[in-house]
Amino acid sequence: MDGDVAVGVKRGSDELSMYSSSPSSMAANGSDSKKQRLDESPPSRVLHIRKLPNEVTETEVIALGLPFGKVTNILMLKGKNQAFLELSTEEAAITMVNYYSAVTPQVRNSPVFIQYSNHKELKTDSALNQRAQAVLQAVSAVQDGSSPASDQGVLELAPPPSPVLRIIIDNMFYPVTLDVLQQIFSKFGTVMKIITFTKNNQFQALLQFSDPVNAQQAKLSLDGQNIYNSCCTLRIDFSKLVNLNVKYNNDKSRDYTRPDLPTGDGESTNKDHSLLGTPSGALASYSSGGGFSSSLSLSQGGGAISPLSAAAAAAAAAGRVALSGSGVSGVLLASNLNEEMVTPQSLFTLFGVYGDVQRVKILYNKKDSALIQLSDGNQAQLAMSHLNGQKVFGKVMRVTLSKHQTVALPREGLDDQLLTKDFSGSPLHRFKKPGSKNFQNIFPPSATLHLSNIRDGVGEDDLRLLFSNSGGTVKAFKFFQDRKMALIQMSSVEEAIQTLIDLHNYDMGGNHHLKVSFSKSTI
Repeated sequence: MDGDVAVGVKRGSDELSMYSSSPSSMAANGSDSKKQRLDESPPSRVLHIRKLPNEVTETEVIALGLPFGKVTNILMLKGKNQAFLELSTEEAAITMVNYYSAVTPQVRNSPVFIQYSNHKELKTDSALNQRAQAVLQAVSAVQDGSSPASDQGVLELAPPPSPVLRIIIDNMFYPVTLDVLQQIFSKFGTVMKIITFTKNNQFQALLQFSDPVNAQQAKLSLDGQNIYNSCCTLRIDFSKLVNLNVKYNNDKSRDYTRPDLPTGDGESTNKDHSLLGTPSGALASYSSGGGFSSSLSLSQGGGAISPLSAAAAAAAAAGRVALSGSGVSGVLLASNLNEEMVTPQSLFTLFGVYGDVQRVKILYNKKDSALIQLSDGNQAQLAMSHLNGQKVFGKVMRVTLSKHQTVALPREGLDDQLLTKDFSGSPLHRFKKPGSKNFQNIFPPSATLHLSNIRDGVGEDDLRLLFSNSGGTVKAFKFFQDRKMALIQMSSVEEAIQTLIDLHNYDMGGNHHLKVSFSKSTI
C-alpha cells in the first residue's frame, strides 16, 4: 500500500531553516527522499502518516487529527510504522497538513511525517482492523457527545466526569501564562474560566470548558505533550470540581463569560480563600523573577523580549512551535487569496491586528498571493499563527514565512495596478507606542469583535446597522459601562474578519475613528 501513496507536502530548505527544530525532527519532516516529488499528490481528506514509533496506539494517532475536525476512519500498518487517517472534510485535512508543515508533529517525543494520500477515502476491512475501529468509534462518540458502544469489548471511554481539568506543568523552563493555556485549550472547545496557582512549588491551573466532552478531548490530545520543545510538559487530570468561582479577571484568574469582573490587585487575589469554592483553595501568588504579568519577560539571547514577542511566544506555544526569535524573516507569504476582492489595504488592516505592517505587495503574475512585511520576525510568527487557515473573502487563506527578508518597492511609475503599498509611515500602526494596551489584547480571530473609540451619542442600533450593512449578521451586542467600548458578535468568524477589514478606522465624525479588534469574550 505504501507504494501507491505518492507524496504530498515538502518544505523547501529555505523554509526549514526558519524553525529551530532538532536535527532528528528536521530529518523526519524535511529531508526524507520520498518527499522530493513535490506536490504530486493533490489534497485529500486521507492522510498518510509515516515513521511512527513502535507500539504506538490508535488513540495517539487519532489525537494528531482531533484538533482539526472529526476523524472518520483509521488504518494502522504497525509492521511498517505507518498509518492512514481519514478526516471528515478535505478542508480539515488541508488545515492539518498546513499546520504540521510549520510545526513538527510528534508522537511519544518522536517526529513523524504527515502527507496527503492518493486515496480519496479509506476502505478498511473491519475484521482485520477491529481494534482501530473500536477506538475510533469510542473517540467519535466522545466528540459527538454520545456514549460509545462497548459491545466489542475492546475499549471503553467512561463519560467525562467534569468540564474542569487540573493541569500541572513539569519542566517549566519558560513561563506559561493564563493566555498561553487559553490559546492551547481553546482548540478543543469554549474555555470559560481559568485559575492559575502554585502548589508544592509547581505551576498548576484549573481550566473549565463549557462542555465535559471538550475537556475529555483536550485531555486525550494534550496529556503528556510539551508546550515548548523538550520542556513545559502538560500533565492533565479531571478535577473533582465541576464549576470554578472566579472573582477577578487578571493574570492569575479569568472568567471569559464575565468581562465586567474587576481586576483586583495582587494582594486581594491571594487573600481570597473562596476563589475555588473550597476552604483549601487559597491561591499562592505565582512568582518567578518577580512574577509574570501578561507581558511576559522571557529571557532570550540575554535580554528580555518585548510584550509583542511575548504574545508571539504565547502563539507559538499554542502551536508548539519552537521560537526562533529575531532570526526569522518579518515577511509572510499569503496565498489562496480571493484576487477579485483582496487589496493591499485589506491585508494591511487584517495583518495589522497582530503587528505593524510596513509593506504589502500583491504578486503581479499570481494575484491570489501577496507578500506582507511586518516590523520583525516575532510579529510575523504571531500573525502566521493566528491567520493561517482562516477564511477571508470566501477562501481559506494560507500564510507561511517567506524566504524574502524585505518587500521591494517598485520603481516610480511602474506599479500602474497599485499592487504594492508602503505603510511604513501609517498612523494606524497598533504597536508603535511602547506599553500600549494593544500589546495585551492580541487574540485569535473570533466571531466577537471589540469596538472602542465610539463617539458620544452613537447607540446600539447605529452600530448594529453599520455592521449589518457591511454584509454580516449581528447576533448580539453589548455596551461597556462608559459606552465608549462595546462587544458585537457576528454569525461567523469569517463575517467578523470581513467587518473588521471594512470598519476598523471607520470615520464616525467628530474626529472619532472606530477601532475594531478580535475579542476573547463572548456575549
